[in-house]
Amino acid sequence: MASWEGFGMADDFGNDYITVIDDEGEEFELEHLDTAEIGGELYMAFVPADMDENDDDFGLIILKVITEDDEEMFVTIDDDDEMQTAFDVFVKRLDEDES
Repeated sequence: MASWEGFGMADDFGNDYITVIDDEGEEFELEHLDTAEIGGELYMAFVPADMDENDDDFGLIILKVITEDDEEMFVTIDDDDEMQTAFDVFVKRLDEDES
């Protein structure tokens, strides 16, 4: 399970953006779209901050929030069923927000 560190907000972008650092030390800016509790677990949906919505590779990034040693961390979701459930919830919620 790959983890993403860096739960803090990026000051230069405002409250809707975060900087995450992957296991290889690479930094990424993500735009936070939504947060949902699903089955007692907390999930957050993002898109890359620098991605063009018209790009064919544009996609939703869903990360699970876990607490390890009293620190909140993001982890990728390795279980296909868990990912599909979270994806379906976020797509529905985001579609409702656009209506």
